[in-house]
Amino acid sequence: MGAWEGMTIADLDQLIDRRRFNAYRSGVRVPGGELMIETQMRAVRQLDLLRERHPNQCVAIVSHADVLRASLAHFLGTPLDLMLRMEISPASVSVVELGDWAPRVLCINDTGDVPS
Repeated sequence: MGAWEGMTIADLDQLIDRRRFNAYRSGVRVPGGELMIETQMRAVRQLDLLRERHPNQCVAIVSHADVLRASLAHFLGTPLDLMLRMEISPASVSVVELGDWAPRVLCINDTGDVPS
């Protein structure tokens, strides 16, 4: 999160740049950090590498909500500017099947039993 690393939500809420970032995720760079598209590309590249290294296996990924939202947005074909419409709760589970043909998003933000 660049220059925003370690700041409280209350402090971040006072920043005009943060409000711009939340309204236009695809085009506003965090000061000293990444564009959300760069974060998304980095995350999706790593997920694809994991798929290649662990074919037909279940792999758990743990990350921050924005990285997970950006990854899910990619697999859903959703613009980054709309990613905040997805709720990602702490310790929730989202399931994506990365097959040979196309990804399938099986669930988002499950806070109960993990689907089979």
